[in-house]
Amino acid sequence: MVGKSSGKLVVTLPSDKEVLLTRSFDAPPRLVYEVMTKPEYVRRWWCCMDGFSMPVCEIDLRVGGKWRYVMRGPDGKDIGFHGEYHEITPAVRVVNTEVFEPYPDHPALVTSTYHAQGDRTLFKALVLHDTKESRDMHVNSGMEQGAGIAYDRLESAARELWVARGEAALGA
Repeated sequence: MVGKSSGKLVVTLPSDKEVLLTRSFDAPPRLVYEVMTKPEYVRRWWCCMDGFSMPVCEIDLRVGGKWRYVMRGPDGKDIGFHGEYHEITPAVRVVNTEVFEPYPDHPALVTSTYHAQGDRTLFKALVLHDTKESRDMHVNSGMEQGAGIAYDRLESAARELWVARGEAALGA
């Protein structure tokens, strides 16, 4: 079962092969980026379904480096994702492939951008699929609800980090 999202995520379909996820986070880009790229934080937010764990969270954050995440369901079955980094400009832009392991012949190219808006971040992830059918399968997978919940958890982790470091604006 998946929890409830705050509804802050906006998902649009710019073309027949693209999905655009847009979300504003109440934390600066450097912290949102850190929480999105370090395994100790990714484990806290990425796996959004109740009863699931994340036994594998590997990130080699460099151009040519690879990443792999595995969720384990309450039934013991694993669901894996992996990819390779093509471009990294910390807290500004990351381009990587993403492969849902049950469908290895349908990689997507994800371009993530972090835009500073004062102490907030406007985050965009443009997911380019190889076919319209792959895009539609992604959209119809429940991705919007799951990503909404995951991004809510990500924001909480970034805010906690911000407060713990004593950097959060007073009254924020």
